[in-house]
Amino acid sequence: MKFYSSAFADGEAIPSHYTCDGLNVSPPLMIDGVPTEAQSLAIVVTDPDAPSGNFVHWLIWNISPINKQLAENAFIPESTQGSSDFGKPGWGGACPPSGQTHRYIFKLFAFDKILDLPDTADHAALEKAMKGHILEEAEFMGTYQRE
Repeated sequence: MKFYSSAFADGEAIPSHYTCDGLNVSPPLMIDGVPTEAQSLAIVVTDPDAPSGNFVHWLIWNISPINKQLAENAFIPESTQGSSDFGKPGWGGACPPSGQTHRYIFKLFAFDKILDLPDTADHAALEKAMKGHILEEAEFMGTYQRE
């Protein structure tokens, strides 16, 4: 399975448009090679360099596996966005302390079932629901440093 963005390459800087310094919208995402037996997909975006540890920027699950492309600021029908570490659902763009470059890990998971989780679920609840149901995963990384 492959997972990437058309807005920046793996390991490159995330354009400020997708961060707290810009419009703070999710970047366009591309998905290839989803297993045919997949029933749903999930995306988790984290910042492992945050002062508090692995800060969760986005949780979204029950994405249909027929989706091959998610547009910028995508609304994905029938999917669920969980509570990020910003304390609310939806995308929360990169916003590291000034002068620091942080990494942002974009992970895609393919599952053998549709996950039964409320939209109030957080990262821990999603990880618990995922156990034993991951068919395949893929990831890429972007970086960001504020001016």
